[in-house]
Amino acid sequence: MPRYVALFRGINVGKTKRIAMADLRTLLGKLGFTDIQTLLNSGNALFNGRAEAPGKLAARLRAAVAKNLGVDALVIIKSGKEVAGIMAGNALEKHATDHARLLVAMTNDAKGLAALKSIAKMEWGAERVHVGKHAAYVWCADGILESKAAVALLKNLHETGTTRNWATLSKIHALMADRTSG
Repeated sequence: MPRYVALFRGINVGKTKRIAMADLRTLLGKLGFTDIQTLLNSGNALFNGRAEAPGKLAARLRAAVAKNLGVDALVIIKSGKEVAGIMAGNALEKHATDHARLLVAMTNDAKGLAALKSIAKMEWGAERVHVGKHAAYVWCADGILESKAAVALLKNLHETGTTRNWATLSKIHALMADRTSG
């Protein structure tokens, strides 16, 4: 069975879209997934399941979470192989002295990712932007909250993607590499 990660956008940020990770794990189990893990409290769920198109799986999970947990949030699905590709495609790691300030933007929509290429061509001072095959990367030199490049990237993603910092994505990758078959 392939291993996947579900990356929920905007979960447990502020007072809205609150989901207990235990409730999310229970729901994923009821949906037939196995070897379920969550990482942090920000909507990162790893699991094994039958092979399924990521967009279809994301829509199914979004609907199930909305119906059963009362939260409607975009879900980005990546397989273990895709996460490995995201890790390998990072051209900005040499700039990142703090992995918490290196953002990775992911989407289920290849057109959405391609639309970010214009941002990568812009001048951002000490910040850097790279759009790769699987993700877009933003080095937020002065921190994420101060990053104009991150704001531009998120604005152009609209409601088609989500971000994780490199530290979190590295943990996800390690967990997936331990148990992945797809």
